[in-house]
Amino acid sequence: MFTTQTTYSTGSSPDSLQAVHVNGYDKPDIIVANAGSNNVGVLLNIGNGTFSAETTYSTGSGSAPYSVVAVDVNGDGKCDIIVANYGSNNVGVLLNTGNGTLSAQTIYSTGSGSAPYSVVAVDVNGDGKLDIIVANYGSNNVGVLLNIGNGTFAAQMTYSAGSGPVCLAAPDVNGDGKPDIIVANSVSSNVGVLLNYC
Repeated sequence: MFTTQTTYSTGSSPDSLQAVHVNGYDKPDIIVANAGSNNVGVLLNIGNGTFSAETTYSTGSGSAPYSVVAVDVNGDGKCDIIVANYGSNNVGVLLNTGNGTLSAQTIYSTGSGSAPYSVVAVDVNGDGKLDIIVANYGSNNVGVLLNIGNGTFAAQMTYSAGSGPVCLAAPDVNGDGKPDIIVANSVSSNVGVLLNYC
């Protein structure tokens, strides 16, 4: 049903990816978090299922980005990038400047030793802007950073999770129209559900 794979070089230890339209054309591009080389890579779709060589954007020395999500955080119709930087205890936001290029990363602390492992973006408070939710493996909590406009975010608010949270989802689990949080706690061998009361 499928052809043999065609491979494209990335940085070392690519741990997470997204396929979205980065440059405004109607073809999905590849965004990859390269944990071993401390950067995010973008491979533009050049048609017929082929991709350009990777262009990389630094996430900082020792940052080890483990998770990436691509959404429009500033309302300009272009997909921006959010990364969970496990090694530097922060999340980074790289705004899309057009034509498939990204701005330098703006970082938001997730706390000393937090080791953020996974990130999702969803409108938590119903204001029409996408907020950041992050699973902080090292501090055993979930962080929420509210979008305050123009692609900038407020300081993190934290909510206790189990031990070693590594993965998140944010569906509406109780049918009230608000996104809730489900978190996989790897060390305590359970999943947690946090209901949204905004």
